[in-house]
Amino acid sequence: MELVAQQIVNGLTIGSLYALIAVGYTVVYGIIQLINFAHGEIFMIGAFGALSTSLILFPGQTALWTLPLILIGAVAAAVAVAVVMERIAYRPLRNAPRLAPLITAIGISVFLQELVRVGYNDPTLFISDANPFDFPSAKQKVVFPRVDGISGESFDLGGIILQRPAIFTVACLAISAIWLWYYINRTRSGRAMQAVSQDPDTARLMGINVDRIIVTAFAIGAALAAVAGVAYGLQTTNINFKMGFIYGLKAFTAAVLGGIGNIQGAVVGGLVLGILESIAIQYFPGGSPWKDIWAFSILILVLVFRPQGIMGAKVVDRA
Repeated sequence: MELVAQQIVNGLTIGSLYALIAVGYTVVYGIIQLINFAHGEIFMIGAFGALSTSLILFPGQTALWTLPLILIGAVAAAVAVAVVMERIAYRPLRNAPRLAPLITAIGISVFLQELVRVGYNDPTLFISDANPFDFPSAKQKVVFPRVDGISGESFDLGGIILQRPAIFTVACLAISAIWLWYYINRTRSGRAMQAVSQDPDTARLMGINVDRIIVTAFAIGAALAAVAGVAYGLQTTNINFKMGFIYGLKAFTAAVLGGIGNIQGAVVGGLVLGILESIAIQYFPGGSPWKDIWAFSILILVLVFRPQGIMGAKVVDRA
């Protein structure tokens, strides 16, 4: 029984990461019906933004008070990239056939990966003469900064091991979900976002700035992905330029599982996927090497038997 409980705890931890990233997919899709396959790279950019903030402002410092500033650096980097991406790559294609922005998203994903792989720690790209901050090369795994109180020894609760970064990750998901619910349902901008998701043309006639709402959706999704990037770095103690690809696909799977376009569904889908993946590692044939196979098998089954997801509703295309 303890083993099952431990796997559930592990599943909630990894599922919280999936959920934080999946919300970004579903917020953007709910408004403009775009699957932003570059969103996984926004998660990666957030992690490298946190690393850069730590190296520039707090070299060798691991105090807990640095964590809020590291988070701010991560969010700033991710939101900046997401906003520029929306303005340059997606907005001109808003009325194009759906295949065009989809292909563009894949191209942006590869571009961002290569930009970080080749450009990070390149003094000719960021600093004219030399790199005084001694950034590590992103062509290999990079050690993520420790934070006192978050990194460190785990807790043993009756035989169940609780990692400190895991607690931080679940707490981030809970706080983010509560804040997002309040924003969507209780603020003027949130209600405008709901109006745009239902009918952008009518919302525009009612005086809502649709472009600003879409940019806001990209920014919110990027901010949550950046928080996930920091949580990932604290959990695994290292980051790399390829980390966004598989986590982006898993988060997309979680969004579809919960119901693409449904924010609560994205959270539920992420947690369910994390738990199922953790249980599969322990009890299904193949163990850990097969975890991705089971995860994407779930995606196929959902698309075949319940394409609207756990909490999604059947919808028809707008006339």
